[in-house]
Amino acid sequence: MYLVTVLENLLINLATISDSHLHTPMYFFLSILSFVDICFTSTTVPKMLVNIQTQGKDITYAGYTTQIHFFVLLIELDILLLTVMAYDRYVAICHPLQYLVIMKPHLCGLLILVSWVVSILYALFQSLMVLHLSFCMNMEIPHFFCELNQVVQLACSDTFLNEVVIYVAAILLGGGPLTGILYSYSKIISSICAISSVQGRYKAFSTLASHLSVVSLFYCTSLGVYLSSAVTQNSCSTSTDSVMYTVVTPMLNPFIYSLRNQDLKSALRRLFERERLNVN
Repeated sequence: MYLVTVLENLLINLATISDSHLHTPMYFFLSILSFVDICFTSTTVPKMLVNIQTQGKDITYAGYTTQIHFFVLLIELDILLLTVMAYDRYVAICHPLQYLVIMKPHLCGLLILVSWVVSILYALFQSLMVLHLSFCMNMEIPHFFCELNQVVQLACSDTFLNEVVIYVAAILLGGGPLTGILYSYSKIISSICAISSVQGRYKAFSTLASHLSVVSLFYCTSLGVYLSSAVTQNSCSTSTDSVMYTVVTPMLNPFIYSLRNQDLKSALRRLFERERLNVN
């Protein structure tokens, strides 16, 4: 699954870079999301595979703090990118004549830059909060990676402030973007329903369905992990949900987008044909 995830997302990046038809804001954001998904799944899965292969489950203090930092950074970046992509679809469908005027290259670059800055600052803040906690010498995390929530619950010192920060951040940095996504899609659906052409309505819904599928899968599992941990301590359920958004979602993203998008499908086909000609 890890190799498939890396290969699929690399193909998305190659297709968007090599094909001039895909040099648009939508595919620019998609290529950034594909790159982030490769990094996101690489923060947890390679270490898990090594543990499975060697039958060892040890991780150093520096290793677990590094994993927490990059995991928090990349999951927040994923959330913000999905929000930016929802805004892009909102402008494209609700204001098609002004799309190229609104979604200028400098605005696209600014949206990506803000997403990176917010994610880096949030990850740095959470990492510093974890470094102030005290832990036992031999700590056992009931998980396949160092997830922030699980690590905080195992601390020997007072974790009240950490838990408050985690849940406030989940509401602001998770719920805030989700509200923006839902608002964008409510406007998009209203605009699509007003389209008189059946073919035009089908095409709009096709591009909408792919992004909505990705958002639903990612949010339902990731937010479920953090909100359910406040109610139950079932580590098996938490690990299953975590596998969904750390492994399954990054693997399915390219498949969903390429399946629903004819332009991307055509670009991937041209890329394969070009590589086949080069080999011959």
